[in-house]
Parts: sequence; C-alpha cells; structure tokens
Amino acid sequence: MLKLLFLVVGLAALVGIVLHIGLEPIQHTVSQLGLLHFGLILLPMILVYGLEAMGWQLTLGSHARHVGFMRLFAIRMAGETVNVTTPTAYVGGEPLKAYLLKRYGVPMVDGLASVITAKTAMTFAQVLFILLGLAVAFWILGDSGHSWMAMLVSVGVLAFGVGLFVLLQRRGLGMGCLGLLRACGIRFSFLEKREPQLQELDGTIRGFYSQHRQTFYAALALFFLAWMMETLEVYAILYFLGVGIDVWVALSIAALTVLIKGGTFFIPGSLGAQEGGYTLLLMTFGYSEVTGITFALIRRMREILWIVFGLVCLMFLKGQGGEPDQ
Repeated sequence: MLKLLFLVVGLAALVGIVLHIGLEPIQHTVSQLGLLHFGLILLPMILVYGLEAMGWQLTLGSHARHVGFMRLFAIRMAGETVNVTTPTAYVGGEPLKAYLLKRYGVPMVDGLASVITAKTAMTFAQVLFILLGLAVAFWILGDSGHSWMAMLVSVGVLAFGVGLFVLLQRRGLGMGCLGLLRACGIRFSFLEKREPQLQELDGTIRGFYSQHRQTFYAALALFFLAWMMETLEVYAILYFLGVGIDVWVALSIAALTVLIKGGTFFIPGSLGAQEGGYTLLLMTFGYSEVTGITFALIRRMREILWIVFGLVCLMFLKGQGGEPDQ
C-alpha cells in the first residue's frame, strides 16, 4: 500500500511539473530531436549494458563459457527490467538472474554468488563514479550551499552500506541473515530447509574474494567504465537539444543523476521524483527548467524502450533452456 501511495504521489508530482512548465515549450524542445537523433541517444546505453554484462561474466568464472555472452546479456536485461518495474528496491531481479542461469546449467549457488559479487562490484563502481561527479561539480560550481553537503552525506551512507555488505559477505551473508532472523524469533521455513545451500553460498562468495581478487578488480573496472559511458548519453541529449555542453559538465550531471535515481528507489520506477530531481539538477548547472524536464522525459522514454526490450528478453528466455519452469 505504501509503495502504491509513493507511486501516486510521484505521478502527481510529474504531472504537476509538466503543467507548471507548460506542454508547449516542452513539445517545442522535444521536436528539435527527431527520430535519428533519438536513435543516436540510445547508442551509449548499449555500451553501458554491454560492459555491465561483461563485468558480470567475469564473476561467473568457467560457467560463462557455457552460458554465452548474448544469453547472459539477455538474462541481465530481463533481471534489470524486474528491478526497475517492481517495488523491490532494485533487488527483485537478482534472484531471477540466478534462476535463469540455472536453466543453462549453472548451479543455483554459483549463480547467486556471481549475482551478489557482480552487484557488489557494480555498487562500488557506482560510489566511485558519484564521488568523481561530485568532485567535478565542486570544481565547476564551487560550494553553493547545503545541498552539496547533503549529497556528500548520501554518498557516505551509500559507501558505508556497501562496505558493510562486503563485510557481511566475508563473514557469511546467507547464514548471517538466517542467524539474524532466528535471533529475532522469526522462523522462515523456506530458508531453514536450505541451510546447507546457504552455507555453500557463503563459502563460494568467500572463496571468490580470497582466490579471485584480481577478477573482482577487473569486474570493478568494467562496471566503472560502464558508469562513465552514461556521460556520453547526457552529452548527446543536451547537444541535440541545442544547448551548451562540455564533457566535464556532462560527467558531473551523469554521476549526480545516478545519485538521484538511487535515492528515490522506494518509489516504483522513481516516477516523478526522478524527473523533478533531474530538472533541479540541470537548473543548478544553469540550464532552463524546460531543458531540465525535457532531458528527464527523454531519459524516461529511453528507459521505457529498454524495459520493453527486457520484457522481450524475459519472454524469450522463458521458452529456452533445459530446466522446466517452477
């Protein structure tokens, strides 16, 4: 019910922003793009998703050869679609990825371990990218008030959360969660029956960090490069909208949009909050509110297209593989 309330509030906020700015100036700005330019704007995200799939591929180890890159790419797109379309704080699609891997001969424990370690590397890279974007923003804009301090605190909390998550993995994530539930007097029969598998999962994750540290760093580098590629999309959108842009501004905007989207995870699809945050962010860099909301709406359209692609991947994958659906 709370998620539905956030969704309604977000939708109302989006409608309010559009009506406040006016449909006519937004339509005029969007009309400057054209289909060709919009198609070019989509290209950087192909690089982003491809690099992210490569990063995940590294954490799969020998299983990666059996799955294949294109199939892994499709599995990742299907999982990410579930992440952004369901109110599960961007983690609902992760078990789905492991389940789909199982259909191609990857044991569930190994699949889950690869998903967890890849997500950890991706989040580490995300924190580094946001910190880089904040540093560039300080350089461009200077200290413009308490909002920058709030952003730094947000990044600090995120970094602390990632560090804590890694510590839990090294000490035993699966059994740690089970032990916490038991300490709270909660008996979750699904997990209780799978205690041996949880122990195996913990051992697999610890083994990856201790025996394949270089692989983790390589995956981290690929994920960081993927985040950096979002700079190209920001640059392309603002360039084709006919407003002034340089690489450093594009990099900072790209990084801070990641922070905004991550901070609104509790709203399904970040609807409304994402658009409002993007608009305010671009206004901070000197762009008009029309440019800000147009930028946000173009990104939303791109997101919808990739969601449709992810759903197509999910439908395709459901009809493939050797394991029956459960």
